[in-house]
Amino acid sequence: MSKTRILIVDDDPNLSRLAGMILESSGLYEVMIINQALRALPAARQFQPAAILLDVDMPEKSGGDIAREAAADAQLRHIPVLFLTGLVSKTEAGENVYESGGMRFLAKPVEPALLLSCVAGLTQQKVAA
Repeated sequence: MSKTRILIVDDDPNLSRLAGMILESSGLYEVMIINQALRALPAARQFQPAAILLDVDMPEKSGGDIAREAAADAQLRHIPVLFLTGLVSKTEAGENVYESGGMRFLAKPVEPALLLSCVAGLTQQKVAA
């Protein structure tokens, strides 16, 4: 059985590595980690992930800009995005994903079970579409 591909884009190598380890340890996911915002879209085109986990606040380019560019790209527009951010507090996010403007956000640091459940939901939505 092939693993579902997930792209993680975050300028913090420690947080992106931790999220990657959580996903890979489930045995369900193959993860590519990109720590430079400007490499996000080329990496997504090459890797063709089932979902993108995207930091909001990065140098060079914001996660919002990357998500908008991906939505305008015929090769990437079908890929769901989940924002991982320190800009949404655990109180705002609660025990689930926080939604605003049609975008999904998880507060950092993310709980492993919540991350796994959100990614499973994203990838199932893609398959069902």
